[in-house]
Amino acid sequence: MQIREIFAADQVGFPVLSTLIFLPLLWAILVLAIGDEKRARWTALTGALIELFLSLFVLARFSPGTPDVQFAERRSWIPALGASYHVGVDGMSVLFLPVAAMLTVLVLVASWHDVKTRARGFCASLLALSAIVVGIYSSLDLVLFFVFWEASLVPIYFLVSLWGVGPERRYAAMKFVLTMLAASGPLLLGIVLLAVAGRQSPADPYTFDWLVLRGRPVPAAIGPIVFFTMLTGFAVKGPFVPLHTWMPTMLRECPVGIGVLLTGLKLGSYGVLRFLVPLLPEATARYAWLLGAVGVTGVVYGALVALVQPNLRRMLSFACLSHVGLVLLGISSGTAEGLSGAVLAMLNLGLSATGLFFLTGFLQSRVGSSEVSALGGVAQKAPRAAVMFLLLSLAGIGVPGTSGFPGEHLVLLSAYETSLPLLGFALLGTILGAAYVLRVFEQVFLGPVTRPRVASMKDLRPLEWGVVGCLAILVLVVGLYPRPLLAVVGPSAEALARPATPAVAAHP
Repeated sequence: MQIREIFAADQVGFPVLSTLIFLPLLWAILVLAIGDEKRARWTALTGALIELFLSLFVLARFSPGTPDVQFAERRSWIPALGASYHVGVDGMSVLFLPVAAMLTVLVLVASWHDVKTRARGFCASLLALSAIVVGIYSSLDLVLFFVFWEASLVPIYFLVSLWGVGPERRYAAMKFVLTMLAASGPLLLGIVLLAVAGRQSPADPYTFDWLVLRGRPVPAAIGPIVFFTMLTGFAVKGPFVPLHTWMPTMLRECPVGIGVLLTGLKLGSYGVLRFLVPLLPEATARYAWLLGAVGVTGVVYGALVALVQPNLRRMLSFACLSHVGLVLLGISSGTAEGLSGAVLAMLNLGLSATGLFFLTGFLQSRVGSSEVSALGGVAQKAPRAAVMFLLLSLAGIGVPGTSGFPGEHLVLLSAYETSLPLLGFALLGTILGAAYVLRVFEQVFLGPVTRPRVASMKDLRPLEWGVVGCLAILVLVVGLYPRPLLAVVGPSAEALARPATPAVAAHP
């Protein structure tokens, strides 16, 4: 299907995506230049709110019912390499812009009392990361995408090493950066090979443009090589099983804000959805069985490990690993339902998983630990926190009426249409998910109060209540009325869906 570009000037009259990318960077510099810490916090929050308003403006002006790229901007950048500054959004990416902006605002609000030192640096790093994430979601040139992909490591490293909460925070930050850099090699190799394979003749110039490459078939001999090299880079950041070893340490040691962003913004899954599915359709169909197998392995393995974790942060990290597996299962189906479900499942992670991580951070700040053994009976002292934790946990396991249900339902429906064995494993993972949710809720919130710090703890403060309450409202709104989201995602999913899935055994 041919994709038509709708230029930004025709829709809004100004380069709105470039504004979303570069405004937070300029705002971060402004925050660093302010001497007063309190003024710097308010300035950073103002910039984040402007970013959220602009992202909602983009979503409001987005035309649903079409798979076309919208708000596109293209400028010559590095002609000798065939790289250009090309950004735009479609139904697969536009929803992630307001989610990323909203999470930045909520992280700034939630850290208002927790970040007590070097607040200017924290706020500036967070704004810079927000800008980079928007660049990742809107890039339509693979070189530009790779630049943003690598740039994200810089603010994350400083945010974790300087403002982490654990004794091994510097080790966790270094492990994360080195792991991501190691994965960047295969990803860059795959991008270069894709540009080489996309040339029609030796005389043609190289191009890394997503729209151009989408219209050029990749030779069958090189397609699998490109597929696996790029998949490796995306799988590490996903993370997908078994390349997830950095994640438990990172989420245990990082500040709450970074844990929220790492759990809520699944950039690795987005990379598979944005680049592998449309640019390498034959290889993706051929190895769909592998994507599905890795997905259900992650679903079951993540749920099993989460079931026995004695630490809330580690439990959430493996629960997210399970949910990422569900996303990958939806992508592997190659159906419009599966691809739509994968996008909605990723959005649910941006709501339910981030809310749970916020709550875990709030509890840790009160009792000084995220170990389950340090808690117990919390509902007696913090009933609002208990209610919010239960609601967000139910959304995480896809209970009807919550944001987790539409995506999970569509993914399971796509598995039913393509592979009954994969459906069976996915259902096992959902059952195990319910088991670890009930287990941790019983141990943390129910029963008698046995710890002195729990006995003296306070319920959610107004700022904390506002942060979690905002996410809880969105969880219910999306769960009860997902139709607008499906109208945005559906056409792009249908354009990407393959007519048949020969690599996945369909039932009669």
